[in-house]
Amino acid sequence: MESWVVWLAVAALLGIAEIFTLTFALGLLAAAALAAGLAGALGLPFAAQVAVFAIGSVAGLAVVRPIARRHITRPPPLRSGTAALVGREALTLTEVNRRGGRALIGGEEWTARPYDPDVVIPAEAPYELTRGNRQKVEH
Repeated sequence: MESWVVWLAVAALLGIAEIFTLTFALGLLAAAALAAGLAGALGLPFAAQVAVFAIGSVAGLAVVRPIARRHITRPPPLRSGTAALVGREALTLTEVNRRGGRALIGGEEWTARPYDPDVVIPAEAPYELTRGNRQKVEH
């Protein structure tokens, strides 16, 4: 059996293993094995094929994988919905209590309820929207 066929089989096995592990490491090794198989199909000697595999593996794991992991773990660039309101200032238009109320946030009127049902926020009070509570803004 020719060596390039073995490299292609190794690339296929590594690619299948990557699907089950999702580490992105085995996929890069599969790409390096595919490059070594291409080198073998072009007629390069086995030592050159191993060198192509080694260089491709090191380059993939040392350069490509850290960049890919940074992009995967990056938070979404644009917050939307209620998550975009955290940290913004709101002005209550009506009294806000456990039953509800109205607040002006960024020029838009929203329904509002306090996180703590026992809190009553008076009308015309400026508040900063936070994740778990509302804190009065001092001017």
